[in-house]
Amino acid sequence: MDLKEIATVSGKGGLFRVVKPTRTGVILESIDEKKTKLVANVNTRVSLLDEISIYTTDSDGSAPLIDVFTKIKEEFGDDPGIDSQSSGEELKSFIKFILPQYDEERVYTSDVKKLVSWYKILHANFPELLTKEEGEKNDEQAGDTQQEESNGEEKDN
Repeated sequence: MDLKEIATVSGKGGLFRVVKPTRTGVILESIDEKKTKLVANVNTRVSLLDEISIYTTDSDGSAPLIDVFTKIKEEFGDDPGIDSQSSGEELKSFIKFILPQYDEERVYTSDVKKLVSWYKILHANFPELLTKEEGEKNDEQAGDTQQEESNGEEKDN
């Protein structure tokens, strides 16, 4: 399982696991003890966590959610030390520590609350999703090396 299979639904709290697509939408199951199912149709705003990023002021313009989760996991482990009830200043300090280049004008306190809430839900249910896999990093590096080698061969010919 990866973040492509976890979704958030506008207007609904919590996170949902994508069960399967339907002709007119998708079937979702809540990631909690209740395991309630929901059919999200085309009018429902569903976002996969894999597609969500946080606005930054650097040249990239955003940071993927998996990178932010990885940083939280590295710095705080099981408990980020704050929750959705924390003050706005605590939440801003937290995101500034995790992602110093975050865009203060476009990232709201409510966004940081969601981030912390999602982190806690994922940590409780799917802790393996909170970091990039070493295999993925190695595969990317191997791909870069192969590309460089093929470019070198083309130059020799």
